[in-house]
Amino acid sequence: MNPILRRRFFDQIAVMFGREAKKPEVISERAQQIHILKRATNKERLQEAMIAHENAKKVHTWRNRRWAVLIVANLLFTVSFWFDIQILEGALTASRFIGFHLIDLNSALQVMLAHKHIIVNLVIGTGTVFVLWLLLGGRTFCSWVCPYHLLAEGAEKIHLYLVKKKLVTDQNIDRRLRTLSWIVFAVLALATGYTVFEAISPTGIVSRALIYGPGLALLWVLALLVFEVFFSRRAWCRYACPIGLTYGVVGIFSPVRVKYKLDSCFHEGDCRKVCLVPHVLDTVIKGRAVDTEIPIGPDCTRCGLCVDTCPTGSLTFDVKGLSKLL
Repeated sequence: MNPILRRRFFDQIAVMFGREAKKPEVISERAQQIHILKRATNKERLQEAMIAHENAKKVHTWRNRRWAVLIVANLLFTVSFWFDIQILEGALTASRFIGFHLIDLNSALQVMLAHKHIIVNLVIGTGTVFVLWLLLGGRTFCSWVCPYHLLAEGAEKIHLYLVKKKLVTDQNIDRRLRTLSWIVFAVLALATGYTVFEAISPTGIVSRALIYGPGLALLWVLALLVFEVFFSRRAWCRYACPIGLTYGVVGIFSPVRVKYKLDSCFHEGDCRKVCLVPHVLDTVIKGRAVDTEIPIGPDCTRCGLCVDTCPTGSLTFDVKGLSKLL
């Protein structure tokens, strides 16, 4: 990794923990040349891109694939329980797939903090999960498996409709709150001997409701969705959920990522409009790219919405090292 991209890599990690994205101090010579060329021609290219984008047929390839995986994964829990076929037993927080124990990393950490010692069985159970999300990109869990994510997408559509009609406004919240949330729940588990977060985690609540039936805890999930509809878009996932931060850290070295190509980008901004975590796409803002090709940071959920939306294919899925072999 060249020094400029290495610096960018650490900047992306800092942004994941809540620091605001800022203009880069150093840009490669290749990228500078493209930025200069774009300043001379970008107005005409942007107009062409906007016309082409408006006339283009909307595609939802990656969204449809993601929805299918998410629905099937969660229904497999339900089917296994109701028909007692023992394929995928338990819930998302802790389960067993054909005899292999799978334990959510954040849940395992909460339990070990609550018990104040390392539990060997939990470490073994998290091993497979850790390797899986290390390979796929940690926050892939958020958009491809988490059932609350799908509910939040529906709430987001309602929110955006209300914003368009000027009935509500979208309120931004300091993203450092998520890091603070992670610390607070870790301290609570350590101090009380109880996994406090698991009691209010919408991921766990919805997962258990799908499998074992609804309970009063769903009222908390409903309250979150109402807050996101009328006040702040995707508030829980963006600003509060410690699970997202845990998996973001796991995915720092993931080979699967979304890659940005500067030369073909028109900077029309539609990718940032659809992104669950638009701060990861600060590099697509005109003049921000530090090199001609840049991997998007570890806080990216790999949902594919930006890939589907980009009119020029400047954002694509990539496997680190593999593209060079092809």
